[in-house]
Amino acid sequence: MKELLLQLPPYLKYVALTWVPWIELRAAVPLAVQQGEQLYLPLILVANLAIFWPGSLFLDLVYHRIPEGSWLHRKLEGIRAKAHPLVEKYGFLGLALFVAVPLPGTGAYSGTAAAWLLGMDRKKAFFAVSLGVCLAFVVVWALAEGILAGVNLL
Repeated sequence: MKELLLQLPPYLKYVALTWVPWIELRAAVPLAVQQGEQLYLPLILVANLAIFWPGSLFLDLVYHRIPEGSWLHRKLEGIRAKAHPLVEKYGFLGLALFVAVPLPGTGAYSGTAAAWLLGMDRKKAFFAVSLGVCLAFVVVWALAEGILAGVNLL
């Protein structure tokens, strides 16, 4: 897969990397910073924001067909279990915070799945996931720039 990504034009490379579930902007932003291609950072952000609607529609069409006990079903139920306490306690902001934590399993895909599984209003869920994505983007970007600056000092 690495070779395929390297053969793509830079803008497609970052979009493709951003759309990989559980990787998303956590890999695309540091790569763009490391490669000196910060020009693509807004594209990475927009590509990550674009995950919500197709993800939500995918769940509408497929969730009831996923066999109970399958890997994907267990993964989705795990997302529900992780997000439920935050969403129950803080609502909209709880979902945004769940998405904002830049760790595997808490990005735009997981936030979209959590909102869908918890039956949140789609517009509110979209704005919560978008806010979380923007916060995660800022955190990951700041960390990537900081680490790069530290490495350059060595």
